[in-house]
Amino acid sequence: MTIIWLAVFSMTLVWSGIDPKDQFTWLLEVAPALIGLALLVWTRKKFPLTPLLYILILIHCLILMVGGHYTYAEVPLFDWLKEPLGWDRNNYDKVGHFAQGFVPAIIAREILIRLNVVAVGAWLNLYILSVCLAFSAFYELIEWWVALASGEDAEAFLGTQGYMWDTQSDMFLALIGTTSAIVLLSHLHDRALHKLLQESR
Repeated sequence: MTIIWLAVFSMTLVWSGIDPKDQFTWLLEVAPALIGLALLVWTRKKFPLTPLLYILILIHCLILMVGGHYTYAEVPLFDWLKEPLGWDRNNYDKVGHFAQGFVPAIIAREILIRLNVVAVGAWLNLYILSVCLAFSAFYELIEWWVALASGEDAEAFLGTQGYMWDTQSDMFLALIGTTSAIVLLSHLHDRALHKLLQESR
């Protein structure tokens, strides 16, 4: 699985980096995926994750790389979807922000459970929601700082497309993503955690 994971990651990264729409935006969007890869390599032996979480992280990295190649405001499939779905903007960035809640929710859940930070139950879910919303808000701050530092060059990175409530809707989608992950994947994740702990004994 590791070889397949790295192959998919590497091939998509190479494709993403070939003549991207905006080189600066590509670097900003792909940087979290590269940081994530470095962290996964560093923790692979000391703190291996469940296969479920590795797959989710890969999917999130692919979303980042596609957005980096085209910019989030110009992903062709979502341009094509605008007319049949009645959108007035390219909504690929909303997929990214949903994933920004969905995937970190399972990351937070795995770490909190395995390190015995909080018992499984309502408090665990509250911690996960809090962590993911904090992460989403921090990412919006990063976008703001980048915009202040680089001026017009950050327009493609921000991807607001003139939408007044873009920041708020981004965080709301991250909240929906987090809640969806908790509701849909908790039982599957529990089984994956149980299997991982059994194999590590």
